[in-house]
Amino acid sequence: MIIVSNTSPINYLILIGQINLLPELFGQIIIPLAVHSELSNASTPPFVQAWIATPSTWLKIQVVNQPSDEIVELLDPGEREVILLA
Repeated sequence: MIIVSNTSPINYLILIGQINLLPELFGQIIIPLAVHSELSNASTPPFVQAWIATPSTWLKIQVVNQPSDEIVELLDPGEREVILLA
C-alpha cells in the first residue's frame, strides 16, 4: 500500500524513534515537497532535520504540479500539497 503523509506523523515518529512503523505498515510513503521543506526547516528539531537530509528509500518526495482551489488555500502548505498529491 502507498500512502501520502503530511508533516506531523513523520515528525513525531522520528522523535519517538518509531519512524520504521510507516514502511512496516504501508510499504511506500510519499510526501510532497512542502512537507520535505517543513521537516527541513530550521525550527524543526535537529534530529528530524538530520533524518530528512538522507531519507530512507521507502520515502518518495514528489513535486505537486496541480493547482489548488480557494478552500484548500486556507490550509498550511504541507497539508495543502498532501491533499492535492493524494
